[in-house]
Amino acid sequence: MTSQVEQKLKQLPDRPGVYLFKNREGKILYVGKAVSLRKRVSSYFQPARPLTAKLMRLVGQVAELDWILAGSEAEALLYEQGLIREKQPKYNVLFRDDKSYPYLKVTAEEPFPRLFIGRVAPAPRHFLGSKEDAASVSRGAGEPGIKAIGPFAAAGLLRQAFDAVRGVIPFRTCRVMPKRACLDYHLGLCQAPCEGRISQEEYRENITKVFRLMEGKKEEVLEDLRAKMKRCSEERRYEEAAKVRDQIAGLLELAVRPQPFVPERALSDLQAILQLPRLPRRIIGFDVSNIFGKEPVGSMVTFVDGKPFKDGYRRFKIKTVAGIDDFAMMREIVRRHLEAVRADEEPVPDFLLIDGGRGHLNAALEVLKELKMDLPAAGIAKEFEVLFLPGRADPVVLPPESRARRLAQRVRDEAHRFAIGYHRLLRGKDALTSALDRIPGIGPRKKKDLLVRFGSVEAIRKASVEDLAQLRGVSRGLAERISHQLKEKKG
Repeated sequence: MTSQVEQKLKQLPDRPGVYLFKNREGKILYVGKAVSLRKRVSSYFQPARPLTAKLMRLVGQVAELDWILAGSEAEALLYEQGLIREKQPKYNVLFRDDKSYPYLKVTAEEPFPRLFIGRVAPAPRHFLGSKEDAASVSRGAGEPGIKAIGPFAAAGLLRQAFDAVRGVIPFRTCRVMPKRACLDYHLGLCQAPCEGRISQEEYRENITKVFRLMEGKKEEVLEDLRAKMKRCSEERRYEEAAKVRDQIAGLLELAVRPQPFVPERALSDLQAILQLPRLPRRIIGFDVSNIFGKEPVGSMVTFVDGKPFKDGYRRFKIKTVAGIDDFAMMREIVRRHLEAVRADEEPVPDFLLIDGGRGHLNAALEVLKELKMDLPAAGIAKEFEVLFLPGRADPVVLPPESRARRLAQRVRDEAHRFAIGYHRLLRGKDALTSALDRIPGIGPRKKKDLLVRFGSVEAIRKASVEDLAQLRGVSRGLAERISHQLKEKKG
């Protein structure tokens, strides 16, 4: 083992990606994918692990080690396939067996091509030995009108990647194009070329992007999309620019399998998707809670660097709103916090996240406008888990596995939990007041002694008269009144 490989093995991350074994001249010998680069690559160099003759020859020639991080094992599959296709590493060819591998195929000669996953009949091993032969296979040998990329080593991961990419850039998969839009259109998986809802030029442009993504060239596609969004904005084609922005957001979040939550990456993703002016290191979440207008409260939670910061939690008892008006309550708690920010009593947040839909967000925006404060804000609606942004009609839909979505949900859920907890506390205090304070002979001191001795109003209610009378300062007559009135109120 060379010193370079030994040093690199210590730096391997426990994350999905593609690893590259190179010889002393820097030529790639083998490209592989892994759900954990650290575990997979280290296994090659463990003395106790038995290796096949081919693997022993490979490991013996490895002088350099490199890797490329991916969002998931399925995404790593795409990078692996693209590198194998481009570099034709010697050992990737030698390790192929005679089984039929899956390919991504497209009916290239149709006006609106169909994409699907299929298999090409296996070729002899020597057939895969040259770039010319590999190019012949990639064109879909023996299938007129069909073009393909591949082969891919894992059919299951290829299907996951196929579905994930289709969720960002829709395309048709139907064998025969119908006369009207099917369910796929309504699910956002197809743009309904059958009804003329997309031009042939735009559709083929999308298919090209899909192929490049499936070849592991996500960064190239992102670069093109960013340039297109800029052109659309400069030409005031704002609706088209918004669609491109959504595609960029989807590709940034493209992770076929949910990954361990990494706050730092989630912050970067949230900034990119919402186009925030700075990294949202300090996020403030707001929520309100009430039951039919009774004991209305608000909560504020603070997340710093993607993690809860308990010193930044605040509770608000609603003071200025009568009756049920969630929007007015939201205005009150946002105003109270932002006035503290203006007075330098609280740090300036990077981003405000409002629990609720368009109306709740607008309530917060009204306060920002009144106070002349320029802070980015968004609303998160629980029913469909979408983000509402200022000045945008349609909400931003984040993929379920999105890191940015999970961060927003964590902030929202924590604000909701904190608000509910405060509301229950006040309801409990109210119940305590109505249950004990109205009993003649029970003052603040006796109420406290009773709670310390029995633990709760319910425990006091269940206690016998004899147990109550044992408490200092509680006569038998008072114990009988306490027992009678609490049980009467319960009934």
